[in-house]
Amino acid sequence: MTRRARLGGWLLSVAGVGWVHPALANPPAERPIVVRAARLFDSISGNMAEHGVLVVEGGKIKAVGGDAQIPPDAEVIDLGDATLLPGFIDAHVHLSAESGPNWYLDFYQDIMRFPAEQALYGAHYAKVTLEAGFTTVRDVGSTDYVALGLRNAIRAGMIPGPRMLVSNYAIGSTGGHADQDPYPPQRIAVAGPILGVCNGPDECRAAVRYQVKYGADVIKFMPSGGVLSLSDPVDNPQMTQEEMNAIVSEAHNWGRKVAAHCHGDRAAKMAIAAGIDSIEHGTFLKDDTLLEMKKRHVYLVATLFAGAWVGEHLDKFPPAIAVKARAAAAQAQQMFQHAVRIGVPLALGTDAAVEPHGLNAREFSLMVKNGLSPAQALMAATANGADLLGVADQLGTLAPGKSADIVAVPGNPLVDMTVTEHAVFVMKEGKIYVGATAVH
Repeated sequence: MTRRARLGGWLLSVAGVGWVHPALANPPAERPIVVRAARLFDSISGNMAEHGVLVVEGGKIKAVGGDAQIPPDAEVIDLGDATLLPGFIDAHVHLSAESGPNWYLDFYQDIMRFPAEQALYGAHYAKVTLEAGFTTVRDVGSTDYVALGLRNAIRAGMIPGPRMLVSNYAIGSTGGHADQDPYPPQRIAVAGPILGVCNGPDECRAAVRYQVKYGADVIKFMPSGGVLSLSDPVDNPQMTQEEMNAIVSEAHNWGRKVAAHCHGDRAAKMAIAAGIDSIEHGTFLKDDTLLEMKKRHVYLVATLFAGAWVGEHLDKFPPAIAVKARAAAAQAQQMFQHAVRIGVPLALGTDAAVEPHGLNAREFSLMVKNGLSPAQALMAATANGADLLGVADQLGTLAPGKSADIVAVPGNPLVDMTVTEHAVFVMKEGKIYVGATAVH
């Protein structure tokens, strides 16, 4: 047989394999789904309605409320004594990693795991986060583009996970919290703007452009020091005003919001003056800074759970980190109480990866413990989170036309906030990931 004949036969075989019966090429449309529960939370007013009903069709919410018209061919799911809420939003996670009980082992794994290997861990972390009721997250810092790969694989339907907005590499100065731990320079390449490390306004603009070039939805930068990094103080400003201005203006020029990791008050004032959209952590913020955040509608994402978790596991860290962590744990919740009293815009964020993924809902109880009403805490993880992320037109409320991102928890979270830690039903874009099989 000639080469051309063999090639022709192969092409015919491929064509035959690729042919699909017309009935299979156009599968029947999925039936509408009706979800019922004893209660439904309104994340705009903070009110709880009795007899919650949601009609879902084509991945969207079609109708809401007891008077909603039920399609005759609908599949009905009755969750009984439960509360329906919008899918939760965590505005501060790191799905590409998770710390363990030993800091030194974490350090070793960070060096030794291949990016492809770490991505498999990330797929697991994404799955447990979704199953905990968090259908959307903002991933604010990863390496090797692992978070970007997770976002794309989830978006393509290849793996289960929450909708992700990612920042790629966090941006900061040489030696700062965005730089790597102090490995000997002979053993690792010195980082530059493509990896988020920049010095001077021009390099900082380049760092933003690199993150955007490689798919970043949001820009994260480090105006102040960090708790869990080995070599920098926790609260010192680590960038100049001109550098911060360059990062924020460049990001906004590209239509990206900016999240500022900031424990220290002086650095936060500089970041707010630069025009950032949110302060992450905010541990040592003073009242005048919080008042300015309220005035400018700058969100606080306090990550109380991370601070509490670290404070309970100080013995795993090197002494230099433990000292910083102890000081931060003592201050974070007091700062949050002041923010609540002043009326700073608040969105839920956990810093999951510092603590295990899938426990994100513990942040609710800490927010309530430190001054928020239960309704306000739920709003922080729904309507407020959607506003911060710039997706309020799609998410954050249970309203007709919005994406069918729905979570149900047992009982009434306005009475017992810990029920948010036990999602009994999770739907994302109309697909059920946790909960009862639809019944007729």
